[in-house]
Amino acid sequence: MRILFVASEGLPYSKTGGLADVVEALPRALTERGHEVAVVLPRYRGTKPGATVLPRVAIAAGGQSRFPAITGGEAVRGVVYYFVDDPAYFDRAQLYGEASGDYPDNAERFGELCRAAIEIEKQVWPAEIFHCHDWQTALLPVLLRAQYGDDPRVKEIPVVFTVHNIGYQGIFPRDVLARAGIPASLFHLGGLEFFGSVNLLKGGLVYSDYLTTVSPRYAQEIQTREYGHGLEGVIRERAGRLRGILNGADYSVWSPENDAHIAASYSRENLSGKKACKRELLEIFGLPAEKKRRAVIGIVSRFADQKGFDLIAEKAQELMKEDAALVALGTGERRYEELFRALKARFPRRVGVKIGYDNALAHKIEAGADIFLMPSRYEPCGLNQIYSLRYGTVPVVRATGGLDDTIEEFDGQRGTGTGFRFADYSGEALLDCIRRALHVYADERTWRRIQQNGMAKDFSWKASAAEYEKLYEAAQAGRNQTAAASSNGGGGDEPPRAA
Repeated sequence: MRILFVASEGLPYSKTGGLADVVEALPRALTERGHEVAVVLPRYRGTKPGATVLPRVAIAAGGQSRFPAITGGEAVRGVVYYFVDDPAYFDRAQLYGEASGDYPDNAERFGELCRAAIEIEKQVWPAEIFHCHDWQTALLPVLLRAQYGDDPRVKEIPVVFTVHNIGYQGIFPRDVLARAGIPASLFHLGGLEFFGSVNLLKGGLVYSDYLTTVSPRYAQEIQTREYGHGLEGVIRERAGRLRGILNGADYSVWSPENDAHIAASYSRENLSGKKACKRELLEIFGLPAEKKRRAVIGIVSRFADQKGFDLIAEKAQELMKEDAALVALGTGERRYEELFRALKARFPRRVGVKIGYDNALAHKIEAGADIFLMPSRYEPCGLNQIYSLRYGTVPVVRATGGLDDTIEEFDGQRGTGTGFRFADYSGEALLDCIRRALHVYADERTWRRIQQNGMAKDFSWKASAAEYEKLYEAAQAGRNQTAAASSNGGGGDEPPRAA
């Protein structure tokens, strides 16, 4: 099949979160299964300009026309990349917004991305499947069934839409319809209307052929009020077209056996190199190397309530009473950045922090830490806990979403399990779980068993890519079977045919 990915970020060009990892790794895994895959991304400030594919593409929206260029066309490890090149929209300091908030024209920016991707399919790279990701690309299936509903070139191309985090929905005031050139006829309860506002993610959920989330547990969770963020009813209506497919890990990048970023390589059979990685990590953060048997708890994360940082803040002082060091890498809400700075100032020999994102340092934390902490309020999939397993860095997680799907509680009697989990979203439950992990860490032989259990797990993209392949085939078959059908006129199990 020829599969065209459309996303707002993707490695090796742009990244703010796990979406970028998926948009790099899944296309590569699909090409290894014999498919042809291309990826459409914005050309952000950090992306070097490539060859011009189309010097200008007419994009009509909101009563005006824009003429971005399409650049790229080169293959990276078998995957072809195209970029929507519009400096006024994408040559900015950040991808989605700055400290003052999201960019106010995000709907227009990513609406252009969606329209340009359709034109790339029509003019440059014919596809059999669109695979769209998160709210920034949710307008593509909407426009495909509405404004392009009579275009014989694209109207029957199926769309698979992946929700990486339903907490981010692309909600805008109603006037965005005119600004972004969205047909006003789509503003109704079965379309984009959401409590009087426009919800772009809802459009993707309603108008796509199949929906996926990034873990089986999360696919169930988002159908509930607790985790659905107001869209649980829409999700339940489309449940027959919803699949939970666990994200995978790219072990060509994230494995201690071949990681160029870490101090020494090591494996499940020979963990000795992990000591050198821990020693380097302590040096980087200025922590005393003579305390190398002290457990190091690592964090690589966006600093946000969703990631459980309110629990960390609640119990930080008590955690510092334990015989453990804490190293954190990330950026996010200012209060949590200040929390780690304050901890570093008060406990300079126990706490290390770097505010920002540093890919090489993320690898060093995975390799050098003893414990990896992910106490998320909710976690669609999570990748770092999967990386941690391969690096023999034992995860401590809250049992939610993909964390629950991937981490098995350690059983000391049977010697089974890969980490430590807690269920209640409370500071006490978090602290108790960390203490259980530290207690076991004191027993080197038992700790080695947990490490080796985790390192034996295989969460590569092979199985997940095969599941997506089946879904693409089902989407094609379903679209072909209903090509002559009339609109079913709603947001039920079948997507609407047109607005």
